[in-house]
Amino acid sequence: MFRMGGVADDDKLDSETTKRVLRRAIGMAKPFRRTIAAALGFVLLSTLGLLAGPILVGYAIDNGIDAGDSGVLLDAVIVYVVVVVIAYAASRQQYIFVNRAGEGFLRALRIRTFEHIQRQSLGFFDRNQSGVLISRMTADIESMAELVQWGLLQFVAAVFLIVIALVLMLTLSWQLTIAALLVMPIIIIASRKFQRDSNAAYLEVRERVGQNLSELQEGISGVRVVQAYAQEHEQTRQFVSSNRSLYRSHVHSIRVSTWYFGLVEALGVFASGLAIGVGGWLVARGDVSIGTVIAFVLLLAQLFEPVQQLSQLYNTVQSSAAALDKLFGILDTEPDIEGGSQDLARRGDLVVSDVGFIYPDTEAPVLRDVSFSVGDGERLALVGPTGAGKSTVAKLMARLYDPTSGTISFGGIDLRDATLHSLRHRVVVVPQEGFLFGGSIADNVRIARAGATDEELRAALSAIGALERFESFEDGIDTEVRERGSRLSAGERQLVSLARAALIDPAVLVLDEATSSLDPGTEVIVERALDRLMVGRTTIVVAHRLSTIQNADRIAVIDAGRLAELGTHDELVGLGGRYAALADAWAQSLPT
Repeated sequence: MFRMGGVADDDKLDSETTKRVLRRAIGMAKPFRRTIAAALGFVLLSTLGLLAGPILVGYAIDNGIDAGDSGVLLDAVIVYVVVVVIAYAASRQQYIFVNRAGEGFLRALRIRTFEHIQRQSLGFFDRNQSGVLISRMTADIESMAELVQWGLLQFVAAVFLIVIALVLMLTLSWQLTIAALLVMPIIIIASRKFQRDSNAAYLEVRERVGQNLSELQEGISGVRVVQAYAQEHEQTRQFVSSNRSLYRSHVHSIRVSTWYFGLVEALGVFASGLAIGVGGWLVARGDVSIGTVIAFVLLLAQLFEPVQQLSQLYNTVQSSAAALDKLFGILDTEPDIEGGSQDLARRGDLVVSDVGFIYPDTEAPVLRDVSFSVGDGERLALVGPTGAGKSTVAKLMARLYDPTSGTISFGGIDLRDATLHSLRHRVVVVPQEGFLFGGSIADNVRIARAGATDEELRAALSAIGALERFESFEDGIDTEVRERGSRLSAGERQLVSLARAALIDPAVLVLDEATSSLDPGTEVIVERALDRLMVGRTTIVVAHRLSTIQNADRIAVIDAGRLAELGTHDELVGLGGRYAALADAWAQSLPT
């Protein structure tokens, strides 16, 4: 299960998990293998050019300077310059190809993750905070940019350098090589400790980044509520606390890195000094030449530089692996709602049979053994006290969730066996508040069907009686609605939601308290649009207002998760039961 939260012990990435995550990432990079292969070729060429320098210096000293042969010295200098130019050109090309492959990989990963999140059902978003999901798409992916843009390049270059440098050092003098590598056991022991400490440190940083972004997102989204209750100071205090935790996790990760990097650098200096000392002794004995010692020391410097780079790269790998692990947690989360293979018919009865439901991560059932049917073209009102389960019934009828037990079918086909495309075109939900995206009114109506023409959009708006209202705006249906539709009134935003439904032309319309948040004047306008939209369709209405309920063909009373009563308004009032009590309470609440 994909988890969000603090860093638990079992969340820390061990070496096997890190390897598994990286192997999977490498598998995802297959489309860029040609670009990567070209980059590796230039890396090898650049490395050979870099290591040829010390060998040429040693050769020039022994055969040119020491031997007094200016011709050999000049030839060595010319060859050295040519090698440097080739190495420089190769290094420029390797950066170009590596960055091209890296940016392509990040782009593909962003698209794949976003598409996967879009496919998730509502239960996924109930379990995961939107701020943390945004962090996965932004901070976590950006944390991998360093790895794919230069980290992998450094890794390959460092491996090439270490392997080739060791071979050349052994060729020059096995005695000097053994002396210089006496420090390696200390580096290995320090690396193992660094691996344990940095695993936890970098995963904690990723978690704290997600929590910090979540606090930021909630603070911005809920700013109206915050200011309404003068809680700016409290919200700032909570953000400061979250930011302090992020700061501490970063400082801890830096401390973990600092001691290790310093130790490797000190050991490199010690190894160079040891090589010079042993080399001088070997020169005095006549076992090696001065040029050989100088070439060896230069190669040794080239050896410890990639060791330090690998140490730094290990931090980057750990951070990226932790981020990838979280992203793969999203990608491995299968949608709760999967489509079937059957297309739903255009018309049919909607049948609820023995349905029970428990929300994820809860124990108490919300619905128990609920059964009823809604005839083709019938209007059914769902009523009951707050928390009784009526909105849950509506969501199940639109298959926003699947029932824990029982079945819901339309036209004789279980909704779980229906294709999601036909289901979303046959059953449409109009929520209490319609969410508007940035863009124009036309863009927002077109959300229901991306390929709809302007004529079809106007027809949908006309069908609910809203076209004239929106056409009266200066820019007509091309009017920008601004963020979350702030330029439109609540009623106008709801009219856009109804126009989306009209554009789809569904068989079943589920209205989840679609007018409850509107003022009486606006409610009249929206209800007229609803009346037009409901003509000829099966309609499920979740409502608290008596005027809306009385217009329904039948009324289902949901109480404590069960179907308590079912019938017409007059029938249920005559029973003198739960609905009669609700109707009486509604009647008494009306202004006199």
